[in-house]
Amino acid sequence: MARDVKIARDKVFSGWALLPKGKAADTVTEGCLVLEGGAFRGVYTSGVLDAFLEEGINLQTVIGVSAGAMNGMNYQAGQIGRAARINLRYRHDPRFVGTRPLLREGGVIGFDFVMNDLQMEEPFDWERFRDPRREFYAVISDVTSGLPRYVSKKEPVDILKAVQASATMPFVSKPVTLDDVPYLDGGCTDKVPIEWALQHKFEKIIVVRTRPAGYRKGEDSQLQKDMIQRFYRSTPEFAQTLADSNARYDRQIEEIERLDRRGRILQIAPSQPVTISRLEGDMEKLGALYYLGYHDARAMMPKIKEYLGIQRAD
Repeated sequence: MARDVKIARDKVFSGWALLPKGKAADTVTEGCLVLEGGAFRGVYTSGVLDAFLEEGINLQTVIGVSAGAMNGMNYQAGQIGRAARINLRYRHDPRFVGTRPLLREGGVIGFDFVMNDLQMEEPFDWERFRDPRREFYAVISDVTSGLPRYVSKKEPVDILKAVQASATMPFVSKPVTLDDVPYLDGGCTDKVPIEWALQHKFEKIIVVRTRPAGYRKGEDSQLQKDMIQRFYRSTPEFAQTLADSNARYDRQIEEIERLDRRGRILQIAPSQPVTISRLEGDMEKLGALYYLGYHDARAMMPKIKEYLGIQRAD
């Protein structure tokens, strides 16, 4: 169990015990929530979503990429603070991040630890998550075709395995197999699935990003291009998709910012620069990022409720 491993005090966020905790209201808010990935930058999203849940904003449909899919599961389960407590308390547990899960599960994140070992201390509410009124999708990347797949919790597929695939980083991880097809991180093919949300004709769409507004990736370095060719030369379609991913992301962000300015969608993005790495180990920086997301959402709450058509209480 989680308590069997002692973690040094400086390897745990000092304020983890004071993180918000509770169950969300059993309501459904019409609209779609689009969650960007970004590994431990996703702690920002955890803060945003906890503020949503505290305010009774339970969007009916969630689509998430990588860390966004993991956050989205906890959001649809209505568990305030669960994602943050796991990341801010157990980041340095060797069963959660590092070589142990890499050797045992083929990836640097220990999904077995999160969904099994932690069930006594942080049980996941499967009943709420499976509520048929709530839709959940994880974006995964087909290594064979180089195309995205949008997996619904209602498909005859292990949704936990799909979420694991969505967060399985390229280069350092083995693909996760679903239906005899190898899959990797959803961000390889669709980093912010705004087109999916628009194609499904949602009237209300909220995009939660893990990079500040205005951020652009730009062109890959030559080293990155060489790595893509070296690692994925046997799957040329996937290699090409990876090579094009930065340009595709920048186009997506241009469209998101244009639609946000028009009021068609609502974008929530960090109000300050995000300086943490994908596998950040500084727990105070991660804790600060969580509260940045929480307070950004709180500051935007009147605008969020107005956009969603939620009447404000007097």
